[in-house]
Amino acid sequence: MSQLQEALSRPMPSEEGILTFLDRCDQFYPADAVNATIAEQRRFYDALCAEFSPPLPEGLTNKDDLIEGRVPVRRYRPADVRTETVLLYIHGGGFVVGSLESHDAICAEIADRVGAELVAVDYRLAPEHVWPAQTEDCRDVLLSLLADGRKVVLVGDSAGGNLAAGLTLQARDEGWQGVAGQALIYPALGGDLVSGSYVDMAEAPGLSTVDVAYYRSVLKAPEDDRIAFPLLEDDFRGLPPTFITVAHFDPLRDDGRKYAARLLEAGIDVWFREEPQMVHAWLRARSMSDGARDGFSALCVALSRLAGTL
Repeated sequence: MSQLQEALSRPMPSEEGILTFLDRCDQFYPADAVNATIAEQRRFYDALCAEFSPPLPEGLTNKDDLIEGRVPVRRYRPADVRTETVLLYIHGGGFVVGSLESHDAICAEIADRVGAELVAVDYRLAPEHVWPAQTEDCRDVLLSLLADGRKVVLVGDSAGGNLAAGLTLQARDEGWQGVAGQALIYPALGGDLVSGSYVDMAEAPGLSTVDVAYYRSVLKAPEDDRIAFPLLEDDFRGLPPTFITVAHFDPLRDDGRKYAARLLEAGIDVWFREEPQMVHAWLRARSMSDGARDGFSALCVALSRLAGTL
C-alpha cells in the first residue's frame, strides 16, 4: 500500500474543529513519539499541553501540597464552592508523561464549572517507577481525603481513567467509605488489543493500538491483575455511580463501552457517552471543537450530579 493509500485508509473525523486541533497537535507531538527517548516524549507533551492551556477562571485559587510528605498534589478552590464533596483528578499520559502542569487548565475549569474543590495528584511515572507505584500514590491521596471525612468523586482521563477505575474497585473491596462516584474519560481498562476498536481504530489520530501496547509494556503491570486491568473484574456490584465518555476515533473506545455495559448489568447507575467526532485527548480541544465543547459540558454536568451541585 502506498503512503497516500495508507493515509486515506486511516479512520478520521470530519468535524472542522477537531481536524484543526489535530493539525496543531502534529506541530508539537510527532506521530512516532513513542520511539523517542522518555525525556523527549515529556518535552513533546509539555509543549503540546502548554499550547492548549488558557488562563485560569477568575477567582479560582490553587495551592501545591504534599500528601504523606511525598506525593505532590495541587488543590483547586473555585470562587463559588457549592459542595463538601471533593473531586480527585488523575491525569492521563500513558503512565509515562503528564504532570500537575499538563492538566492544570483542565482541572481548574472542571473545579470552576462544577463548583467543587478539586485535588490533582502528581503520581510517579514509568519507566522510572513501574506498577504499582502509580496506584499506590493515588491510593494515598484518596485515603487522605477520605480520612478528612470528605466524600470523593474519582476522575481520570486515559491512563488516569485506568487508575481511577482500579482505585474505585479497591475502595469497594477494602471497605473505604466515602467514594461517591467515578468519571472515566476515554479510559484504558485492559482490552485485548486484537479485536473491536483496537483493530478498527488501530491507526486513529492521536493514539494508536501500537501506542497502547507500548505504554502497557513500560508500566509492567501483571497481566492478570484486575486493579491494573479493570475489565478483568467479574463482579461489579457495589460500585458507585459512574460516568464514562469515549471517543469514536480511539482504539480505547471499546474499553469504555464494555465497562459501561458490565456496570449496567450489575445494576450500577451508569451514564455513558460516545463522542461521534472525537479522538483521544479531545479534552484539550474544548475551546476549538463543537464536539469537544459539548463533551466537556456533559462531563461537567455529570460531575455536578455526582458531587451534588446539580
